[in-house]
Amino acid sequence: MSSPQHIRQSMDALANHFAAHPQAALTQDKPAAATLVSGLRFQVTGPTGESLVTDMPKGIGGQGEAPSPGWFLRAALASCETTVIAMRAAQLGIALTTLEVTVGSQSDTRGLLGEPASVPAGPSRIHVAVRIAADGVPEQALRDLVHWAEAHSPVGSALRHAIPLDVAVQVGQA
Repeated sequence: MSSPQHIRQSMDALANHFAAHPQAALTQDKPAAATLVSGLRFQVTGPTGESLVTDMPKGIGGQGEAPSPGWFLRAALASCETTVIAMRAAQLGIALTTLEVTVGSQSDTRGLLGEPASVPAGPSRIHVAVRIAADGVPEQALRDLVHWAEAHSPVGSALRHAIPLDVAVQVGQA
């Protein structure tokens, strides 16, 4: 388990490295590849053995045996927010006693079906609830910590700002 001191030292070393070599901060993120298992069940893998399975609810034609991709989107945001909050707390020397982030969303399933075309397929609203505590730390300092972290969360940033989405299609057998 990483201690707050270890996290702070690692972040300081990385910040110093990027200050001296800003070009090193630009990286190509690890790809995720989804492969059909059967029906609406997919195996998603990463380049170093990461793995997860997605499925859709029975009402949409899946088996409902694994989380949906939309749930993983919410999970990605929740885990990214908690990670950045914990990193910032370590930077500030704050020992958190409680940290829990819950992410919910509201979607119109008609968008997934394409009817009507005007309804977006993704969530129309995302709600993030943070429960945080630290002994001897003023409430406002914790609120400021959460707001700073939320502004610097990579997943949160990707959801807040429209980023280019390039799609390449290859037709035929692998």
